[in-house]
Amino acid sequence: MDYLIAFVAGGLICVIGQLLLDVLKLTPAHVMTTFVVAGTILDGFGIYDKFIEFAGAGATVPIVSFGHSLLHGAMHQADEHGFIGIGIGIFELTSAGISAAILFSFIIALIFKPKG
Repeated sequence: MDYLIAFVAGGLICVIGQLLLDVLKLTPAHVMTTFVVAGTILDGFGIYDKFIEFAGAGATVPIVSFGHSLLHGAMHQADEHGFIGIGIGIFELTSAGISAAILFSFIIALIFKPKG
């Protein structure tokens, strides 16, 4: 049942993204930014953690979770280290994903001939 809930929750996030693209005619960059900001807002109100408990990977895999992780890490480290903790926390939880994106982009650029 957990897999079904995760699939449906992640699918609903994708449906929302597709509706933003088709109905509101937003660009993919606008949709991505909207989802990251939505994740931070939902985490700020404590809603996204409850959604993660309910949906599992359906809530942690989409880009909305990136915004949640940014704010969650910043708030946690700000409590411990003050103002400087905000910068520490932002990169603490998300550094693996950011590093992987940079590394894999570099590898793909070496393998294929980029246009530009």
